Amino acid sequence: MRIERARYDVDLAERRYEAVDPANRLIAATLEKRWNEAAQRLHDLEGELAAFERGVVRTITAEQKCHILQLASDFPRLWGASTTAPRDRKRIVRLLVRDITVTKGPGVRDLRLNVRWQGGETEILQVKLPPKHQDAIRYSPMFVERIRELAVNHCDDEIVALLRREGCGSTTTGKPMTSSTIKWLRYKHRIPAPRPSEGTLNVRQVCEKYGVSHWVVYYWISRGIVSAARRKPNTSYAITIDAKLDQRLRRWVANSAHLHLQSQTRTA
Repeated sequence: MRIERARYDVDLAERRYEAVDPANRLIAATLEKRWNEAAQRLHDLEGELAAFERGVVRTITAEQKCHILQLASDFPRLWGASTTAPRDRKRIVRLLVRDITVTKGPGVRDLRLNVRWQGGETEILQVKLPPKHQDAIRYSPMFVERIRELAVNHCDDEIVALLRREGCGSTTTGKPMTSSTIKWLRYKHRIPAPRPSEGTLNVRQVCEKYGVSHWVVYYWISRGIVSAARRKPNTSYAITIDAKLDQRLRRWVANSAHLHLQSQTRTA
């Protein structure tokens, strides 16, 4: 309270000195003297307070020392307590840490923290930054390669079932794995659909082999002229054509004026 009063006297003396007419030298000199005396009293009081505080800090009892060490041992619990507010943690950091120098580490996402504590000790901490959002949701090359292996003989929903059995039933964002996810990954990484069974042809290959349109091939399938099977609905046909059926289809195309004309038009 004495210091606060002394600061008020200094401010008051300063304002009075600034308000006096400089031409009135006697009053100006008196006010200046009072201002200096007030400033000196404030300086003496602040020095007295500093000396008192130094004396108190140096006189630490054994009980106080034990209490301080106990608080230090409980520091992790204090830091993680729900009652410790963020502003309290900032104050704790300012009391413990003098400064921190941040430099880039050996890796792209690595940082090196050079911590200098208030006691003079130094410490180097390695910190790894969290991945970027696009990297966090990106599938690993190993996972993509696994889909590539499964896609050789399995369709999308079969791949989903196999991945779930292997413990990969969710996407990188936590959502359930679906056949749409597998289809998008195949499109992105250019993974082809399951190949037809050995010795079978798809509709496009039959069209190229006999020079007919895909409508003709679908007609043959619907009439049972050729044997075609599907692994699942809305998937590609696997068409089986033996030597006898091959000769029959070639004679059909050669003797049909409509198909022969269509074949010539496609060739032209």
